[in-house]
Amino acid sequence: MIRVLLIEDERDLAETLLQLMELAKMLPDHASNGIAGLSLAQTNSYDVLVIDVGLPKLDGFSVCRQLRAKGLDMPVLFLTARGSVDDKLEGFASGGDDYLAKPFDNRELIARINALAGRRSSHAKRLRVDDLIMDCEQQAVSCKEQVLALTPACYTLLETLMRASPEVVSRNSLENALWGDEPPSSNVLKAHLCYLRRVLTQAEQAHLLHTISGKGWALRSGSGS
Repeated sequence: MIRVLLIEDERDLAETLLQLMELAKMLPDHASNGIAGLSLAQTNSYDVLVIDVGLPKLDGFSVCRQLRAKGLDMPVLFLTARGSVDDKLEGFASGGDDYLAKPFDNRELIARINALAGRRSSHAKRLRVDDLIMDCEQQAVSCKEQVLALTPACYTLLETLMRASPEVVSRNSLENALWGDEPPSSNVLKAHLCYLRRVLTQAEQAHLLHTISGKGWALRSGSGS
């Protein structure tokens, strides 16, 4: 089931949306102000956050900025009566993934939540898989306070894998992240992956990188091939 956090201060609207989500077989939580919503988002695990922009105590854009600064990468859908292009751009700049202007069709809201569920937001500034931490603003990776020496290509590979974690990333997706539509021979990707594994081995994190036969690679906890 999809776990959703709704941060909405309009009581009647919130009750309607919570019932709607339950009918859609989702598991919703609710906060009526920005500070309470921020606390819930940091404490619990959600698949999607649905955040009203005009919240009391802390506005929706600020909630999202603080979550992104802490490295939380669950997708965010903004709800607002402000539907101008500038407002939407501000929402995306604050780390939002989608934007729905009020009034909206309830079916569209559910469809957008379903589309966002299972993704990781591309706006997260800090990624973490076990002891491996990536600071996307500084473009630095560390493990137990030790900075890892990565080439630009290996950093790109690792970022792609961390954003997708624990899901499998295909060869095509990794090649596209590195070279776009014009990848070199497959041996070049293999060489970069070998170097990445060597760096992870030195940091005692090689167990995180898994080769999934016939599918690609994944960065995840636990044992694997």
